[in-house]
Amino acid sequence: MQAIIFIASSNRDLRSFPDDVRRAVGFALYEAQRGAKHPAAKPLRGFHGAGVLEIVDDHDGDTYRVVYTVRFGDELYVLHAFQKKSKTGSATPQQDMTLIRRRLALAERLHVERAHGGRGETK
Repeated sequence: MQAIIFIASSNRDLRSFPDDVRRAVGFALYEAQRGAKHPAAKPLRGFHGAGVLEIVDDHDGDTYRVVYTVRFGDELYVLHAFQKKSKTGSATPQQDMTLIRRRLALAERLHVERAHGGRGETK
C-alpha cells in the first residue's frame, strides 16, 4: 500500500471539508493507495498523462476537489484540497492550477530527497 504524503496545507484544507465529503475523498484516496482508481478520480486537465488526478465531490450545492499524484513510485502525494468557488464552468481556476504545479514540483523534490535518505542527493 502506498504511503500518503500531504503537501503544504492540503491536509488541513481537507480536514475543513464537510464530514460527508471527507469520508468520500478519504475512501477515494484509500483506493488510490491500494493501486486502484476510484470512479470519482479523474486525470486533471493540463497535466500530461494520468499521473495527476482530481477527486471531485459535490455537497449541498458546493463542489470540493482534492488533487493528488501517483507519479512517484510507492508514494501518493496530496497536492491541493479546495472548495471550488466559481459558479461558471468546470475548469479549475488558474490560481489553483499554478498552486498545483508548484506543489507538484515540491513533491518531486521531496520524493528525490526521501529516495536518497533525506540527503538531497541526485543520481
